[in-house]
Amino acid sequence: MRHAGYELSVTGDGRGEGLFATRRFKPGEVVVVGAIERRLPENHSHATQVGIGQYVLLGGFGSKVNHSCDPNCGVRVNASGAPDLVARRNIEPGEEITFDYAMRNYSIEHFPSSCLCGAAGCRRTITGWKDLPPDRKAAYQGLVAPYLLNLEQETSSCDPDRLMR
Repeated sequence: MRHAGYELSVTGDGRGEGLFATRRFKPGEVVVVGAIERRLPENHSHATQVGIGQYVLLGGFGSKVNHSCDPNCGVRVNASGAPDLVARRNIEPGEEITFDYAMRNYSIEHFPSSCLCGAAGCRRTITGWKDLPPDRKAAYQGLVAPYLLNLEQETSSCDPDRLMR
């Protein structure tokens, strides 16, 4: 299935479907516009965090974008509260569009224990923002959901378990 600038296709490496660029994207360009389909009562494997204890199911193609420990996209929250995916670097036609799930979720609890991204710098597990190493957090500055930074500040002054409820 084709859309403006990308198409849904099989990854070819056993990970299932993913989004692939059909044109070139430049750094800072919105690649996929996020849309919220509905709010969820709790976190689960397809949930996107939008605040403390707040989760949504994304609509459109945003839910088809795969994780990478070396992603070509980052997250910028749009006016609806959904994460848009924004190019971190040039993305060439045929390249899979990816982002790090830690760019939108404080913790990751519903994924397999090993990461399948295949990136040279793979962390070997899909982690949330709270478990990212400091150098990775620094590399993602400006392209993460702002509530993650707020949650991180709150962990120093409150019960960290509350952040996931």
